[in-house]
Amino acid sequence: MDLPTLTEVRLPASRADLALSATVVPLGGGTWLYSEPQDHLTGLVDLTALGWTPWERREDGGLSVAATCTIADLTRIPPTAGWRALPLFRQSAESLLQSFKIWSSATVGGNIATALAAGALIGLGGALDAELVVWTVDGGERRQRVADAVLAQRTTTLVPGEVIRSIEFAPGPLAARTAFRRIALSPLGRAGTVLTARRDEDGAFVLCVTGGTTRPEVVRFPDLPAADELAAAIGVIPTWFTDAHGAADWREAVSRLLGEEIRQELA
Repeated sequence: MDLPTLTEVRLPASRADLALSATVVPLGGGTWLYSEPQDHLTGLVDLTALGWTPWERREDGGLSVAATCTIADLTRIPPTAGWRALPLFRQSAESLLQSFKIWSSATVGGNIATALAAGALIGLGGALDAELVVWTVDGGERRQRVADAVLAQRTTTLVPGEVIRSIEFAPGPLAARTAFRRIALSPLGRAGTVLTARRDEDGAFVLCVTGGTTRPEVVRFPDLPAADELAAAIGVIPTWFTDAHGAADWREAVSRLLGEEIRQELA
């Protein structure tokens, strides 16, 4: 898709060069940005020019993923002691309907910032309580959980001029056992619902529902819930929606079924 209203594409050398606004926005992989008209834009600032390391092990044993880390790089993180949750990274990435070419361009930060219901890395962040490190307009930074940063379809807490710098995974959730379920109306169709979950070493249970909800919905229990408790928690989720990929009541019903499969798997 051409972007005929653009007048510049800049390569920043440092944070001071970003100079973003409502019409000059960050460019990561560009896979969504170039997929539909963006007639309000006059400029792009290519964040990849800043040369951020795709991912790093933190001193506390956690994981820091740069916003410009590609989905391909995310899935190549090698098995690491203490990071039992790594299989969920690939499972989440594989739930996106995209070619290997897209995997090599699309970024983790872009998938989250776009805030689509089908943004599979939103579910990953939600289940593992990942935090966004956001560069603010005043030169500072703020932190916010992925699940709290996505408010609705295509709506986040990011304001014009802010940039996601990294996605931070704490060592506790990384050490958890995880489970994943996805269902669609057709084998190659967009997801009707996606469930990502973890069970911590202390027994705590966290489940994140995306795909069929307008925002990530996270339910928590201090220990493994009973089947009826989990079904009730999924049943009161208020943000189910209907579109060509599934009806709201169907999405709720299959999420209860898949949630029970996850509960048994992590029991």
